[in-house]
Formats: sequence, C-alpha cells, structure tokens
Amino acid sequence: MEENNGHRQEIEPNSQPPANRYIKLKPFSFVMLVFGLVLATAAITFFVLTTGDDKVVEVVSPQKQSLKDRKEFEKLYNAYDEMKGNYFEDIDETAVIDGAINGMIDALGDPYSDYLNQKEARQLNESISSSFEGIGAEIQEKNGYINVVSPIKNSPAERAGILPNDTIIAVDGESIQGMSSSEAVLLIRGEKGTTVTLSIKRGEAVEPVDVKIKRDVIPIETVYAEMLDDGIAHIHLTSFSEGTYDELLVALDEMEAKGMKGLVVDVRQNPGGRLDIAIKISDLFLENGKNIFQYKEKGIQPEIFTASGKRKIGVPVTLVIDDGSASASEILAGALKESANVPLIGVKTFGKGTVQSPKNLPDGSNLKLTTAKWLTPDGNWVHKEGIKPDIEVPYPSYAMLPFLDPTIEMKVGMLSPSIKSAEEMLKAVGYEPGEIDGMFDEKTTQAVKKLQKDLALDTNGILLGETTYGLMEKLRTKIQEDDPQLMKAKEVLLEKVGK
Repeated sequence: MEENNGHRQEIEPNSQPPANRYIKLKPFSFVMLVFGLVLATAAITFFVLTTGDDKVVEVVSPQKQSLKDRKEFEKLYNAYDEMKGNYFEDIDETAVIDGAINGMIDALGDPYSDYLNQKEARQLNESISSSFEGIGAEIQEKNGYINVVSPIKNSPAERAGILPNDTIIAVDGESIQGMSSSEAVLLIRGEKGTTVTLSIKRGEAVEPVDVKIKRDVIPIETVYAEMLDDGIAHIHLTSFSEGTYDELLVALDEMEAKGMKGLVVDVRQNPGGRLDIAIKISDLFLENGKNIFQYKEKGIQPEIFTASGKRKIGVPVTLVIDDGSASASEILAGALKESANVPLIGVKTFGKGTVQSPKNLPDGSNLKLTTAKWLTPDGNWVHKEGIKPDIEVPYPSYAMLPFLDPTIEMKVGMLSPSIKSAEEMLKAVGYEPGEIDGMFDEKTTQAVKKLQKDLALDTNGILLGETTYGLMEKLRTKIQEDDPQLMKAKEVLLEKVGK
C-alpha cells in the first residue's frame, strides 16, 4: 500500500500471468551480484542525500552537529577558538570556561543565581546543614557590592557588631567590589582562630571602617528559648537549617513544661535557609487546610502548600521581624500574618521571594539557579518589597551608629564625625559626654575616663584601642537588653492572655 494525498490506495494484482522466462546463474555468481547491488545502492543513496541543492540530510561530526543544533552558541565557540588560537600566551582553559559561565549568570541580573567552581561547590551546604568555620554572616551581592543580610546569633560577626545592610568593601585590604557572593565567601571564611579584617561601610558614613574579626566555629544550634515574666516564652530562630524543626519541638516542650501562656517567635536577623523546614515550622501555627505559601515555577500554575494535621501551638503567638529577616523567615511571616492572624512586630523584612535549586555538574562544580518564586498565602510576592509589620517598632537610633575605628586616636581638642558618633555611644550607655557636636572637649574626656575606669583600663581620657572596643561592646549589650520590639511583642501577648 502507498499514501497519496492522505488517501490510502490499494494496488490491484496484475490480471495477466507472468511470462515463463528465467535467467540461470551459478550460486557464487548470484551471491556476488547481490553484494554488488547492495554496495551500489548504498553509494547512490549517500550521494543523493549529501550533495546537490536538494540534499535531505547533512552528515557531520558530533561537534558540528551540536553547532548546527545550537546556533546560539556559535558566537561563543568562535570566540573561544579565536582566543585559543591567537592569544599571545597559553590560556587556562578551565578558568576561561568558568569565566564564561559566570558571565552568563551575571547577565541574568539575579544576585541569588550563582556558579560555583569545584572548590566553591564544596562549601555550598555548610551554612544550612552543619557547622563551619568563619565569621557567621549571611551575605549577598547587590549592584556590584557585597552586603550583609544578617549576622548569625552568637557568631563572631554579631559580637563584632556587624549589622544587616552593612556593606563589605574589602577583605584583608583586597577590594571585593564586583565579586560574586561565592567569591567573597572564599575570602571571608577561614580556620578557627585566624583573623580577618573587613572594611565596613554603614549608612551615610563617608569612609569605611576596618573591623577585625576572629574566626570561629559557627554554632549549629539555631533555636534559643527563654521564659520571660508572666508565662510569656521567647523563642529565637536564627536560621532554618536541617535540625531547626526538631530543636524547636524540644524548646516548645521545655516552655510548655514551664507553664507557657503565650509565645513570642523571633526571626530577627534570620537570613532563612531550607524551604522544607520553613514549611514544617509554619505548619505548627496554622489550622489544618490553611495556606502556608504558594510555589510558582516558570509556565506552571502556582502549587499551594497547606497545613496538615500534625502538632499545633495552642497559645497566643506574636512574631518579631526586622530587615534581616529574609527568605524562609518571610515564608513563616507571610503564613502567620495571612493564614493565622498572628501580629507581626518590628520593622519591614528583607524581601527575598525566590527559590534557588543547586545542580551538581559532572566535574564537581555547581550551578545554583533561581528556579521558582514563592508567594504568600494570599498570592503576594514580597520580593524586593518585604513584609510590613502590623505594629512597627523601630530600633533605637543608637543601634545604627557607624563603627568606630579602634586604631584612630580621639582626644581633647579634636573635631570629627567619628567623635560625634562616639559621643552618641557614650550617652547611650550612660556616660554624659556633653553636647553631641563632634568636638572632643573636657566633658567628653571625663566621660571617657569614667568608661575606662569601669573597664579597668588606664584612665587617660583618650578613645583608642581597648577603650573603643569596650565602648562598642557596652553599646551592643545595651541593644540586646533594651529590646523595644521584644517588649512590645510581650505586651501584645499579655493583653491576649488577660494579664
């Protein structure tokens, strides 16, 4: 049978009998004839299909076939061949290929997509699955600069006074402008006990300040619980790591055993972490069937994740947030705000509404791409917008004062913006420096001497070295102890539990 314009036609058998004529061949001659016909047919077929204007297919090498199939890479291959053939020195092929991949990723304009070479890839999961050695700060690249998303609780970075939105200009004197976050991490991390110097720019400060930080093992503990007055528990989640959910269950058991009547959940300066952990933790606070969040991949309708019938928190809850609360922290915040009517207290969150998926490449390198975005239960995308609190409680102004450089001497008769910051710090921690005007006068000197006496240092009235470190440590302690956001969250709970 054969096809003709889409209609099948049957070929009728010939009604005339065939003629009785035969050609007699010896067996060997017949075999050779058949073999020759096969070769001739193959040759003619090859010629017809590969030559002339109407050729059907092109027989090419595998490399040329890939070029034909992927025209968009033809320019890249040509540039590579030109460089390899004509550059005046031998090229590092691995570095060139890595650079090309990094260039493609950079062209996306997405600070969360990244390419990690073999060395960088080994560190990919450290910050979300186990302890590691370094300073303990989540960073991201933004507009060519490396910004701090959040320091990790009880980390060297937090103890040194690193804050969300600080910009790291240089590491050990080497500029990191234009580097990816992965490249910056390789410079910042290091063995326990070693020291790294970060050049930090904060707020409107004109010049960056060098901050020396001693690296340490970053704790894997991510849940910190305490019982406040009147049966109000305070549980701080510092990240959403592999063990965070189980740690939280243990903390809840401890707080319930102590008579918990209300719960303040705290995700301030929590840069996020694992998506599955965020879902499990959010589930604890939502009624069965309530939306946790929506997961949206390219070209696919959003997938809605809902709360299950597992363990639930049975006491009133508030959530404390700040501009260091990002990613998984915002998933929790969105779920509690929109599906559980839990009041959010603090300042607007960071605003990261995308999901990254790492893929290991055959040579051990890793491609981390933004593969989806997530939406709040009501379908809001918080990317670059953040989540606003229901009750805004800003940090006190002294919490955002710029660093003081301990290597710069400040003494009577001097005038500078740094001295003005020092005066504000002195006043905040209880030492009266006189008028806050940037002039290091006699009152400022007396305030510094009182500080030095309390620090058991030489009372020379000069702000330098250990005196400067001591002043900043006192300020850090005050920020932690005078916590207006936590106090407001507690107040809101006390109203609900009838205190």
